[in-house]
Amino acid sequence: MFIPFENLPDDSKVWIYQSNRKLTDNEVAEIEADIMVFLENWLAHGTSLEASFAVKYNRFIVLAVNQEVQAATGCSIDASVQFIQKLEKKYDVTLLDKMNVTFKIGEHIAHKSLIDFKKMVKEKAVNENTIVFNNLVNTIEEFNEDWEIPAGESWHGRFF
Repeated sequence: MFIPFENLPDDSKVWIYQSNRKLTDNEVAEIEADIMVFLENWLAHGTSLEASFAVKYNRFIVLAVNQEVQAATGCSIDASVQFIQKLEKKYDVTLLDKMNVTFKIGEHIAHKSLIDFKKMVKEKAVNENTIVFNNLVNTIEEFNEDWEIPAGESWHGRFF
């Protein structure tokens, strides 16, 4: 069951999927429609999940579940991954590769492999103050507070 993202409690579980490229506005509109259909039918042990989503910067898909109502289970999480895999195929994007870093260079959002990001650190093209997207956050509260943070304050800080 779809709930507006801002109406979910702060301790709701989130999963963040970053695209290897910027999605067009038309693709985002189609993806949002696909997500709505998925969320309306997303179940855990036959019980509807109170869930929502956000698409940020035409690059990130954030799924969220209010675990107080019904926790996402292994099967329901598998279903969401299968849904994301279908989006990957439909739009020829990579959403599940966790070995990439997405960060801001001014207002531009860059997406690099972890190896390339480490090279950029060595070349001083990025530094501890570079804003990175910490896709390891687990809740809406962490998403709101710790998703966009200086690299030196995230797991990326180990590269400096």
